[in-house]
Amino acid sequence: MSENGAADPVSAATDRTAVPRLFDRLLTALGPQSWWPAESAFEVLVGAVLTQNAAWRNVEQAIDRLQAHDWMTPEAILAAPREELAECLRPSGYYNVKSRRLRAACETWLALGGEAGLMDMETAAMRSALLEVKGLGPESVDDVLLYGFRRPVFVVDAYTRRIFSRIGLVSPRIGYDGLQALFHDALAPDVGQFNEFHALIVTTGKSYCRPRMPRCEACPLCRDCAHGLSRDQRS
Repeated sequence: MSENGAADPVSAATDRTAVPRLFDRLLTALGPQSWWPAESAFEVLVGAVLTQNAAWRNVEQAIDRLQAHDWMTPEAILAAPREELAECLRPSGYYNVKSRRLRAACETWLALGGEAGLMDMETAAMRSALLEVKGLGPESVDDVLLYGFRRPVFVVDAYTRRIFSRIGLVSPRIGYDGLQALFHDALAPDVGQFNEFHALIVTTGKSYCRPRMPRCEACPLCRDCAHGLSRDQRS
């Protein structure tokens, strides 16, 4: 229970073996995802800004446009004409807003010493500094930490919340930090496993644990899932 008497958002019945067991089940069923979403730490940052409220295929189009203009460095983005930069980002949606956010991220990137300066920072300090950038929330920043700088920080997204709340391990109302702590407490700080687990969760969320009309009968987690088992009992 919390101090105000509300139920703890993480189930009291959760044991520390549940999370690694679910990872093993997904890995066995779906196989390694080999998910490395960018070629450089800076490209991860760009992707983290652009992917908000956008499908990744649209983000890729925007990144291709940046590369065609030779604007895939923080210096080039800051030097680019603002209207032309925004037009480059059009495929990712909200392109004027994202243009401003991308410029702000680039300014912070350079102020912190670029990739080399960030690499020398402690993980907590880097996370705190990047969270100061307007428009970069915890998920975006943790994307940069895990995929860009190979720091053992678990990335939580909507798929994670949906899957693990349906299983019954957490409340659907759990906050980002609380859900992330579930993984940090249950798993060793292994960059490779965090990467693989996040990719497996995304694949499961897209293919099976969908918001509407989930494919529970085919989901590799169904036998552990309170939501899936309840659907079986009703059918």
